[in-house]
Amino acid sequence: MKKVLAAVLAIAMTFTLAACSGGGSSTPTTAAPAATTAAAAAAETTAAAPAADSGAKTVGIAMPTKSLERWNRDGDYLKAQFEAAGYQAQLKYSDNDSNQQNNDIQAMIADGVSVLIIAAIDGEALTQTLADAKDAGIPVIAYDRLIMNTDAVSYYVSFDNYTVGVLQGEFVKKTLDLDNAAGPFNIEFTAGDPADNNAGYFFNGAFDTLKPYIDSGKLVVPSGKTTFEQVATPNWSTDTALENMQNTLASYYSDGTVLDIALCSNDSTALGVAQAITSDYAGSNKPIVTGQDGDIANLRNIVDEIQTMTVYKNVSDEAGVTLEVAKALLEGKSPDASLLDSLSADAAYDTSSYDNGTGIIPSYLLVPWTVTKDNLQDLVDTGLYKWDANNQYLESAT
Repeated sequence: MKKVLAAVLAIAMTFTLAACSGGGSSTPTTAAPAATTAAAAAAETTAAAPAADSGAKTVGIAMPTKSLERWNRDGDYLKAQFEAAGYQAQLKYSDNDSNQQNNDIQAMIADGVSVLIIAAIDGEALTQTLADAKDAGIPVIAYDRLIMNTDAVSYYVSFDNYTVGVLQGEFVKKTLDLDNAAGPFNIEFTAGDPADNNAGYFFNGAFDTLKPYIDSGKLVVPSGKTTFEQVATPNWSTDTALENMQNTLASYYSDGTVLDIALCSNDSTALGVAQAITSDYAGSNKPIVTGQDGDIANLRNIVDEIQTMTVYKNVSDEAGVTLEVAKALLEGKSPDASLLDSLSADAAYDTSSYDNGTGIIPSYLLVPWTVTKDNLQDLVDTGLYKWDANNQYLESAT
């Protein structure tokens, strides 16, 4: 069974790359968790839940878009792991259109799925649709992004989103030795999609970490853009991030002012920011450029020293945790902290941090970690990446 599942996940990753178009907190860590390959982690999950237990129930999986590499990976990992465990799975992508996502979810409700796993495009836009799911007795797991203002959400599975930003801020702090260096250093922020509830956590984690240095004058923001609203990037768009950074460079750096840090909340925005720096920045230094996700194009930029770091989130592990939560729900159980003992990935059970407007949503939060040019081998050790033929860049391990 393990060999079969390994093949399933390898095929899933193949289709993932074919579809790609490019681009509450805990103590932060920069070390990779103990490596578990996608195949091994999923195989352990399958061994714990024989196919006969699932009774051919159908799982509805709603993903935002195929235009970002990571959502292709998430969708394929979820589908592969549920099917390997004996469930049927409907996987729908909604092209970053919240109306389409509502329609897709309504269709899955009408089809009688047994559980819904939803990565929301707009966390505020699913209230009525999920009320219908609740009326139909279908439990809902908010996947990666918290869904707001509905009591239909049973659980939330994600990473420690605030810590993602903290890791970015701590990287800047350590790299520039902010506690000892004289400074000042110039920094600009690029945040994520206002419709994505996680985006504020990412930004706040980074900004809160660096705020003491901004307040003291050791870090300076020449553009004056220090709020999430000022630096948000709708749809996490690479093109929008590119345009915004080009405008910032033209307005505040064309006279030779040095840019030391471009703090980007994720890899798709980092691609645009790095492109703007490459084409439009007048300075001779290489600014620190942060990111998040471990997308292939960004890992290449890290090797080429165009991007400096990314915060990696193992979405195969996230899919595995989601499978375990869903299995418990489908068995009529109420998952709690005891579920952690059955997980192959490091995670915490949180019942205090994530309030969606109707109350606290019990959450399973996985651990992110920092990737730089110096520890790319840690990604290979997950089993999800491999070195290319020249042992220079990483590519998908298919």
